[in-house]
Amino acid sequence: MAAQQYDVAILGGGPGGYVAAIRAAQLGLKTVCIEREHLGGICLNWGCIPTKALLRSSEIYHLLHRLDEFGFSAKDISFDIKKIVQRSRKVSKQLSGGVGHLLKKHKVDVIDGHGKLNGAGKIAVTKDGKAIADISAKHIILATGARARDLPTIKADGKGIWSYKEAMVPETMPKSLLVIGSGAIGIEFASFYRTLGAEVTVVEVLDRVLPVEDEDISAFARKQFEKQGMKIITGASVASLKPAKGGYEAAVEPMKGSKTPAQTVTAEKVILAVGIAGNVEDCGLETVSAIKVERGHVVVNEWLETGVPGIYAIGDLVGAPWLAHKAMHEAVICVEKIAGVKDVQPMKTLNIPGCTYCNPQVASVGLTEKAAKEKGYEVKVGKFPFIGSGKAIALGDSEGLIKTVFDAKTGELLGAHMIGTEVTELIQGYTIAKTLETTEADLMHTVFPHPTLSEMMHESVLDAYGHALHF
Repeated sequence: MAAQQYDVAILGGGPGGYVAAIRAAQLGLKTVCIEREHLGGICLNWGCIPTKALLRSSEIYHLLHRLDEFGFSAKDISFDIKKIVQRSRKVSKQLSGGVGHLLKKHKVDVIDGHGKLNGAGKIAVTKDGKAIADISAKHIILATGARARDLPTIKADGKGIWSYKEAMVPETMPKSLLVIGSGAIGIEFASFYRTLGAEVTVVEVLDRVLPVEDEDISAFARKQFEKQGMKIITGASVASLKPAKGGYEAAVEPMKGSKTPAQTVTAEKVILAVGIAGNVEDCGLETVSAIKVERGHVVVNEWLETGVPGIYAIGDLVGAPWLAHKAMHEAVICVEKIAGVKDVQPMKTLNIPGCTYCNPQVASVGLTEKAAKEKGYEVKVGKFPFIGSGKAIALGDSEGLIKTVFDAKTGELLGAHMIGTEVTELIQGYTIAKTLETTEADLMHTVFPHPTLSEMMHESVLDAYGHALHF
């Protein structure tokens, strides 16, 4: 078959892929996007969006059990797990259809099939084992995403040992659950199932939960999770897992140097949440040997270029942080560089916010206090608790903390860290501040509206310099 000619061809229609396609089309480049499963990728279909729909249901269930605090009463509060899952899938389907509409609106060609590099500038596309298209493009962007990792001795089987996919669509509500890994994915599922009544145990190999977060935030989070009845085991690994009556029996062993005792944990279901690996297989990388793969991810430079001219890679495929908004921003950088747009700026990883939608929520941007000190900064640190906020008390959500880290010499905002209700929305204020290279003086002179949760951000800044007014 004759090769179809394009300026830009994109392998993968996830957050990075479809955004790259739209931006390329906006810049006048003839573009094709090749997706083998669902437009929107893992994030929209099996990650960011459907998990937030599930967590919204658990938030409502939690609030319904606090009705008396707000002057209401209700009897026989219950939930239907099948309806909760159905709503989550409906939300994903709606948004996936929306992505298709956007691509059509921007006149991006979409090919439903499995694409593979076939040498520099070429892609072969198959569907159900049959060749359906040959693509020739000046520029090829790899956006094939990533998948959940297994452990060497423990692998998801889709039945009793779940990856995120099975955890998202339970047919029945498990009575007990073992979550292996306490990063964002593991903790979000732990929070969802615990709120709905399951007995939840979380095992983490490092010495604290949410280990990428600031130590104060991790410690606060652990106290809140344990208050909710979650069992947290840190500094330990699941050495073995075997079937047992009613589920599984896990042998939990301490890591070297850990004081955590060896113990046995039993659970009906197990969720593996131990990270992700890039989808570097079966995409034709072997046909262009100059592309390097390290630790399961494609190596790129600041402009997302691989070692082969005209071939780029973005998103989860190129490594941490594994976030949809990072993939989208990389997509824009990559395409604008291809199109010759002036003043394109490379990604500054420290300006990328991270959010975990557990209860309570966690959000952060920039350096932790420990990381800042390790880099040689002399720091000023400010903290403000939610209990000092009139809005938080009025909402009935007064458990939380906001922490800011500044360079003591220049006033540069180095990092911001939050735990509490709606902090995943608040963090953008600090993200903008970091992007604009805002100093403590700028933030101090900013007027924050009252009564809002955002006032606590102001107070945290003031506290770093001994000026806190309300605590």
